[in-house]
Amino acid sequence: MTSETLPDTLASPTVTSAEDHKNEKHDKNDEKDQEIEERIKDLIAWEDDPAHPRNWSKGKKWATVAVVSLYTFVSPLASSTMAPALSDVAHHFHIGNPTIVALTLSIYLLAYAFGPLVLAPLSEIYGRTIVYHMSILTFLCFNIGCAFAPNTAALIIFRFLAGLSGSSPVVLCASSVSDMFNERERAFAMAVATMGPLIGPVAGPVIGGFLTQAAGYRWIFLLLAILSGASMAIGIPLLHETYAPLLAYRRMLATGDLEKAAAISTMDPNRSSTRVMWISLSRPIMLLTRSLICFSLSLYMALIYGFLYLLFTAFPDLFSETYGWGPGVAGLAYLGPGIGFLIATGSGGILNNKIYIKLSDKNGGVGKPEYRIPLMILGACLSPIGLFWYGWSAHARLHWIMPIIGAGIFGAGMMYTFLPSQLYLVDSFTYAASVIAAAAFIRSLFGFIFPLFGEQLFASLGVGGASSLLAGLAIVVGLPFPIWLWFYGERMRARGKLTK
Repeated sequence: MTSETLPDTLASPTVTSAEDHKNEKHDKNDEKDQEIEERIKDLIAWEDDPAHPRNWSKGKKWATVAVVSLYTFVSPLASSTMAPALSDVAHHFHIGNPTIVALTLSIYLLAYAFGPLVLAPLSEIYGRTIVYHMSILTFLCFNIGCAFAPNTAALIIFRFLAGLSGSSPVVLCASSVSDMFNERERAFAMAVATMGPLIGPVAGPVIGGFLTQAAGYRWIFLLLAILSGASMAIGIPLLHETYAPLLAYRRMLATGDLEKAAAISTMDPNRSSTRVMWISLSRPIMLLTRSLICFSLSLYMALIYGFLYLLFTAFPDLFSETYGWGPGVAGLAYLGPGIGFLIATGSGGILNNKIYIKLSDKNGGVGKPEYRIPLMILGACLSPIGLFWYGWSAHARLHWIMPIIGAGIFGAGMMYTFLPSQLYLVDSFTYAASVIAAAAFIRSLFGFIFPLFGEQLFASLGVGGASSLLAGLAIVVGLPFPIWLWFYGERMRARGKLTK
């Protein structure tokens, strides 16, 4: 077990000598695997080659970012588009249990938790592009299945399968940006590529509300299938492979450099294809359970993400009952956090790059992941302000714009937190897709669980009290954490064997 591990109380409560021996054996295997990976990287080092993704033209890079952003918008859109149609779904399938009704919506996020654990490591074996395209294709098919599901069980199963497929772009987008942009350039590109998981869920209820009123719930899933097909039509010609080790391997084969190509797969006689697959698939869980940096950042992002979905559970009742809005118009309330996300996306990407470059220059031109943290501190301050504003303006029944402004402030704070956290992870760990998959696992679990008790929370405490509780948690956890990371993050990374 490395120095950078979870506390014993969160790991195994009792460890026998046999288990110690087993752990020591695993550590030696992990060290051997890591050594092999480093030797492979040395063998295929080609950073100065024009074909390397980081040396592509700006046009080629940003075309790839645009396609990735499109994919990451369509998939999260499905997480909430059917929210305004839940009553129609319940009526059509004769569902009387409110938990089952909620499950038809939230099962999608449960799939989001588990899909990345498989799909992200596969992208580090077979490349990003094939995983993107196959995921969107199956996502399209499963949404058609949702549209024509004959019963509740079939709808839930197809929703889960659609979530598994749709999780791929969400977890791979940060990896693609990391493949193409270095640390001093990637903040704005990361902001653009990763805003889909935040913009999609807030745009979904707006689209779903009006579409349900006009054409019925089935057209929600048919629209998602149409958007998936359109995005594939754009993505297939424009999306280029960005994973450098795979590109180098292909180039060796194409140029006849078979000796180096063979060396990649025969670096160790015991490194079978099964072993490679096992290493890749177990990597996200290993990062999550053996890296305190990965675990704590993932938990921090998950908490803020869960707050967003708790707010979403209160929106329909608040704006329909308190302000008298109809289902379609009430969906427009979700644009509040969406506007906050958009403002923070543009400003956050620019600010993060400037702060990172300035601090790096002061450090002799050497950058550190900790230089991402100042923006995170700003986000940690804005999030509770937005929650207090939203809750108590709604409690006082002020003009409808006031709670929407509060939700927008929270949305900006969330993006200012989400962006530097993602950047910190990809800056710190070699396998960007795997570490983002680890973070997505916890984040999606929180997004699945929190809405299940959201209605009861707001009903028992009221919108003001519930929002104050969330704001208090955001202060207690959100403010100290970035400060702790600033002072101790580098030390924790230095102790870990899994970081760069």
